[in-house]
Amino acid sequence: MKLITSPTSPLNSNSPLNRQPIANLKGWLQAFQGAKAFLAILLDDSGNLDLIDELGFSLLDSPAFQLAIAEMKNDPDVAAILAERYIAPDHNLGTLLQLPPDSLGYKYASHLQQAGFEPIMIDLPITSESRYVENRWQQTHDIWHIITGFDTSEIGEIGLQAFYLAQFQLPLSSLLIANALIAATVFQPESLSPLLNAIAQGWEMGQTAKPLIAQKWEEAWEKPVSVWQQELNVQPIAL
Repeated sequence: MKLITSPTSPLNSNSPLNRQPIANLKGWLQAFQGAKAFLAILLDDSGNLDLIDELGFSLLDSPAFQLAIAEMKNDPDVAAILAERYIAPDHNLGTLLQLPPDSLGYKYASHLQQAGFEPIMIDLPITSESRYVENRWQQTHDIWHIITGFDTSEIGEIGLQAFYLAQFQLPLSSLLIANALIAATVFQPESLSPLLNAIAQGWEMGQTAKPLIAQKWEEAWEKPVSVWQQELNVQPIAL
């Protein structure tokens, strides 16, 4: 005998009653993944960036990220780049090193070269606005270091995360800041004061600066860093 179900029957695969448990399960799995990564970062002293990526990816569909996207759209420039989903070609460091020494392109490429870093590229299909933001902030992360003046020490990285949080409420940033505060309090209390200073500086700078996420840096690599900072109202920290 063939069982006939209505469109709203619990036995129908398209029923909201069936989809809701699946959505809840997905949410719980993502929350578990995030909690596991958060704890692993807290206990890890090797600087494993894969753990940070794992924590960040677990937040992509979170209510916090969706709220951040909604807030970002209140700024016309940010809303425009979200709609366009602008992603630049891979950054060619050799070409950028041919630019004038005061240019953003040269300072960015020389910063990566001296640190032994490669440009950040992540393999994340851009299927949503949150995935676009995740791609873009990672692609330009080291540019933000250049513009803000924060170095790549542990405290410098957290200062930059405070800048991110002030600029567009990136949920990963709030968790990394919380993680750093816990770690400093429990394991390195002597670092708590400089850490708090960096967080305060990053937050204040991010509050007054124009939105960096809206910039197409790669279309003006030759522009001096000082000009970028002036145009974006960024007062970089003194190194």
